[in-house]
Amino acid sequence: MEAPVKTSLVDDLCTKASSTDGIVKIEARADEKRFICDNCSEAFSEKSLLNKHFCCHTREKEYSCNICGKSFSQKYHLVIHSCTHTKENPYSCDVCNQTFSERSKLFRHHLIHTNEKSYSCDECKKGFYEKSLLNRHYLTHANDKPYSCDVCIKDFFTKSNLRQHYRTHTNKKPYSCDVCKKDFFTKSHLNGHYRTHTNERPYSCDVCNKGFSHKHHLNNHYRIHTNEKPYSCDVCNKVFSQVCNLNAHLLTHTKEKPYSCDVCKKDFCTKSNLSQHYRTHTNEKPYSCDVCKKDFFTKSHLNGHYRIHTNERPYSCDVCNKCFSHKGHLNNHYRIHTNERPYSCDVCNKSFSHRGQLCNHFRTHTKEKPYSCDVCNKKFSFNHKLTDHYRTHTEEKPYSCDVCHKNFSQKSNLNNHYLTHTNEKPYSCDVCKKEFSRKDSLKRHFRIHMEEKS
Repeated sequence: MEAPVKTSLVDDLCTKASSTDGIVKIEARADEKRFICDNCSEAFSEKSLLNKHFCCHTREKEYSCNICGKSFSQKYHLVIHSCTHTKENPYSCDVCNQTFSERSKLFRHHLIHTNEKSYSCDECKKGFYEKSLLNRHYLTHANDKPYSCDVCIKDFFTKSNLRQHYRTHTNKKPYSCDVCKKDFFTKSHLNGHYRTHTNERPYSCDVCNKGFSHKHHLNNHYRIHTNEKPYSCDVCNKVFSQVCNLNAHLLTHTKEKPYSCDVCKKDFCTKSNLSQHYRTHTNEKPYSCDVCKKDFFTKSHLNGHYRIHTNERPYSCDVCNKCFSHKGHLNNHYRIHTNERPYSCDVCNKSFSHRGQLCNHFRTHTKEKPYSCDVCNKKFSFNHKLTDHYRTHTEEKPYSCDVCHKNFSQKSNLNNHYLTHTNEKPYSCDVCKKEFSRKDSLKRHFRIHMEEKS
């Protein structure tokens, strides 16, 4: 079989599109061909099945939802969509009672209980619950990317991915949101963005029923269930579930921080980290909780906060089985078992188990106080200290003792108060062994010994 010829953008985009432009054949292995839809990336084992599927992108959408106006090419898809408005989930799992809008989703979910992984990768023997997950996994083995960018030589599986990528060089953003006028490189990005206005989440996980506004977010989420980490670091062999996490990790080896804040000149490894940091200057909090209306700098912080309301803790430690609401919290906790301290201060070489601890520590050297109170202009080194301080203005006391119901403005004050009920004294003097319930009490006591020495 001939090796596929790499196609440059100039050659490709000047050619008139044919009726099969959306169909791209990917050679995953020498003895098997897989066909992928260029519009939605769904994979098929036969070309005839892909051709049949492709009609759903080109045929007229004659079935329209009378609630939100969204149109569909098949009546069945309209029926499924209608469940998002009625919240109707008629199919129930007889093991865990979780409900689903479709029988097929219930069937796939049930495989989690039976631990049946019917689909196995011929390359690495890894098992999967669904054929679609296996097909997506196969792409990690495929080296054939026949479409090449003539600007930066980056290669792509599909022609549409090449077109989308090329716009990053021309900065052409032809798709505009009619609500907020923001522009986008691709129509799929516009559609995904538009759901931030409608709050629509059409992509649902078959395992846990969680909904997503973007299909690639669903694909990334799936790896929580499959524990698949297809992206590997060439330097230290650490593996990642998402390519963006691998790219961010690679910068820890190069120490490169190409993104700089034009306000305080602080440098960052990733553009997203810079964007998040910049909001500390503008105090912009674009993500709002629809339960308690609290605002957040980042979507990940909002998602983590939302689990306070749902009490969801999806991340479990495989050593002690302790569960966490955030994956970062699990990673930080895991270092208790490994005693790993990968973050080191460039000034004093002190090591830390958490990146946040290193960042906070570093301000003891720089004396930086980036957080400012908008009431009295007092500045703080740490955001949580600003939050605590702000309650002196609002007189808010959100932390309540479940024994005597006394309220406190800070969680640390609640924890100290709680020791008066338990009579616990965790702080001990190294000189006279006297015990104290609070750390500041121990410090005051210790001055007695210092005065005696002097």
